[in-house]
Amino acid sequence: MLSPEPGAAMRRREFLRVVGSTAVAWPVVARAQQPAVPVIGILSTWPPGEDPYLSGFRQGLSESSFVEGRNVAIDFRWAAEYDRLSAVAAGLVARQSTVIVLFSGPASMMARSVTAAIPTVFVSGFDPVKFGIVDSLSRPKGNATGIYFLTASLEAKRLELLRELVPKVAVMAFLVNPDNPNAKALIGNTQQAARTLGLDLRVLQSRNQSDTDTAFDSAIEQHVGALLVGSDPSFGKQRKQIVALAARHAIPAIYPISEFVTAGGLMSYGASLSDAGRQAGVYAARLLKGEKPTDLPVQQSTKVKLIINLKTAKTLGLTFPVTLLGRADEVIE
Repeated sequence: MLSPEPGAAMRRREFLRVVGSTAVAWPVVARAQQPAVPVIGILSTWPPGEDPYLSGFRQGLSESSFVEGRNVAIDFRWAAEYDRLSAVAAGLVARQSTVIVLFSGPASMMARSVTAAIPTVFVSGFDPVKFGIVDSLSRPKGNATGIYFLTASLEAKRLELLRELVPKVAVMAFLVNPDNPNAKALIGNTQQAARTLGLDLRVLQSRNQSDTDTAFDSAIEQHVGALLVGSDPSFGKQRKQIVALAARHAIPAIYPISEFVTAGGLMSYGASLSDAGRQAGVYAARLLKGEKPTDLPVQQSTKVKLIINLKTAKTLGLTFPVTLLGRADEVIE
């Protein structure tokens, strides 16, 4: 039998080497051509397991065919202390997030200071024009647009509802976080509402859990008969503590969001944070698809709910007036 020519054998080996190396390289090239998954960076003042916006936000994304883990990634970061928000937001910028989302008023204040380039969606109970987050609701300039929901402007209405429930109470308290950028306006507006109703309103301040304990001690010393809990993310995180203290001291209280009532609180009147989050998810999806923040007017979320907990009322020895029960959007029995 004749042996192959040396040159032919070398050519065959070279052919096999090239084919083999090319076969190995094809998957690498294919992977390199895969489009990068966009990243939504979220900054919140709530921890991830308790954030009231997040479930609605995911729903809003899914309505536009974006599903976390499939065609979009979410980088969720949070800070309990307001003075840390800027540093945490800077981390999302360094991550080169495709879109940044800011949950809560204090977080939304970072919209202009942290980045002027990355499209940003804020969800805020603060007036975004008054606090310089945008120049205009209808035509926001720069890189930010978002959702403005009613909450901080409802303190007077909450006070009226509390007065309707306990009409004989003359001394009420207002729990407020002095570090909240809107604290001064909240206190002024609520005090004016109290004067209109003929109420003696005591302002109690709290920055943290320890302060909250002290605030309730002060309420007892001042013979406070009912409590209005101000709109502030820090109170939302303390809701179990606040609800427990109100129960322990038998103080009827009204809260700004429904999460307090589901934790055992007496009643709440305010916006649906989950719905505001859903609207933010829809806007984030539109930005991912290439629309510009300047083309998306700031949406005003006007859905407000009155939620009543009859079980807690019974524990406190209270009976809700029929007129108040008739206006409730949800009654927990």
